[in-house]
Amino acid sequence: MTDSYEVFKKDVFQLTSIDLNAYKERQMKRRIDSLISKNKYTSYKDYVEALKKNKDLFEEFVNYLTINVSEFYRNPEQWVLLEKEIFPEILKSTTGAKIWSAACSTGDEPYSLVMLLSKFMPLSKIKIIATDIDKQVLDKARMGLYNIKSLKGLPEEFLKKYFTKISETTYQISDEIKRCVEFKQHNLLKDTYPDQCDLIVCRNVLIYFTEEAKLDIYKKFNAALKKDKYLFVGSTEQIIQPQAIGFQSVKSFFYRKM
Repeated sequence: MTDSYEVFKKDVFQLTSIDLNAYKERQMKRRIDSLISKNKYTSYKDYVEALKKNKDLFEEFVNYLTINVSEFYRNPEQWVLLEKEIFPEILKSTTGAKIWSAACSTGDEPYSLVMLLSKFMPLSKIKIIATDIDKQVLDKARMGLYNIKSLKGLPEEFLKKYFTKISETTYQISDEIKRCVEFKQHNLLKDTYPDQCDLIVCRNVLIYFTEEAKLDIYKKFNAALKKDKYLFVGSTEQIIQPQAIGFQSVKSFFYRKM
């Protein structure tokens, strides 16, 4: 592209409220250039004009920008830790728990949280807040149809209890699990965060942000948590010097608000 990527970033922000300055530029620009070329546009300006007029193109663009790689019980050993140590700690001082699955993608994570919580309390008492910037993946999450590949790490007991096999490769999650999750569109960089959370789960998303943006988000997560409650991050997202932003590392990938 010969025209300015800087101008394009400003145009995108006006259109979508997605601030591309917060993402690692080389990686993001390469993704965007590939998408623009695939759609046969030769300049950022022409592509932006098309985004304004073509709803399908706009939805494709937002979906392409956001990173939607998800699966149930991703890194199962961390979910064992959540079951054996984190949930018992959270639930011993309260009759319920306010849990936020941030950047939830297609819903694999919040639905996993509901199923695990069902071992501690009735489904009727479980409510997970699940947010993502991408409207398309939220629609997929609400639909609750999943490929068998995304279910490979899920305990067999949950697969049998809460899923219906639709085809050789597709499963439908039960309505009773779906009712426990409230999906909302949310931009981590600019929207108001939920407050008084007992657990925030945000995994394998912040690796795509700049260090400055990551620090800002971690501070906001800290403010959104109750004292002594937990942030659960991805396996490549350990916080350097967590004490400086009000966290204490308690287990790998789990941080407690100090």
